[in-house]
Amino acid sequence: MENNNQQPKHQSKLRALDNLSLGLSLVAAVAIGFGVGYGLKHLFGYDWLLWLGLFWGIAAAVLNIVKAYKRAQKEYEGLENDPRYAHRAKYGDKKFDDEDD
Repeated sequence: MENNNQQPKHQSKLRALDNLSLGLSLVAAVAIGFGVGYGLKHLFGYDWLLWLGLFWGIAAAVLNIVKAYKRAQKEYEGLENDPRYAHRAKYGDKKFDDEDD
């Protein structure tokens, strides 16, 4: 009988690729926004359309960051109840805070 709660073999590699894809999506969002703005500028002749496209790209990049943050928060929300992390969550990390005393 197999244990269905077991994680897939390459789960850690998939998480690393997901984090890498966040960085690539930020660059791609800004580049696409710039490209759209540049195209609209040349199509209609208004300089402010370039800045509008760049703003859209930056807004898309920020939206990607928010989505990644929510996904990570959902993934780690149960760790404060884990016995390995409960003491640190309740009392903090005194090892690094005692340097001032």
